[in-house]
Amino acid sequence: MVDMPPVVELDTSMGAIVIELNEEKAPKTVENFLNYVKSGHYDGTIFHRIIDGFMIQGGGMDADMNEKATNKPVENEADNGLKNNAGTIAMARTQDPHSATSQFFVNVKDNDFLNHSGKNMQGWGYTVFGKVTSGMDVIEKMRGVPTGRFGMHADVPKEPVVINSATIITQ
Repeated sequence: MVDMPPVVELDTSMGAIVIELNEEKAPKTVENFLNYVKSGHYDGTIFHRIIDGFMIQGGGMDADMNEKATNKPVENEADNGLKNNAGTIAMARTQDPHSATSQFFVNVKDNDFLNHSGKNMQGWGYTVFGKVTSGMDVIEKMRGVPTGRFGMHADVPKEPVVINSATIITQ
């Protein structure tokens, strides 16, 4: 019997996105992500940063651009061999390599410069922990939404792209 990987569906205002998580390669990151899904954290958050030709980022702010409270940061697992290729999902973070909490992004192209290259500030990279298995057409639609500034934030969709709910399909 083959164990089924965890699968999560994001029901967004632009359609459904199904993500298969790689628990074997990124166990701490997958557990962290699933904990946010189980708690309902992602429900009502938006994709607040969309850069066509780069990535779409969400999971941390509500439709009024208020940042939601998060759990403790998760250890960076970017040295797991997974690459920031088109259609993969990775954790967003600050300059601190081990600062990822709830925000994630979907790469819309191969972003090799985000991959792990060494355990130093410049080389840690961003932890890939899964891939989109259905809904890349939704991602493609999101890439084309008009964006602009919102306060100190750039590349914010002018009309909110909302995650209505995040649901665990298999675990």
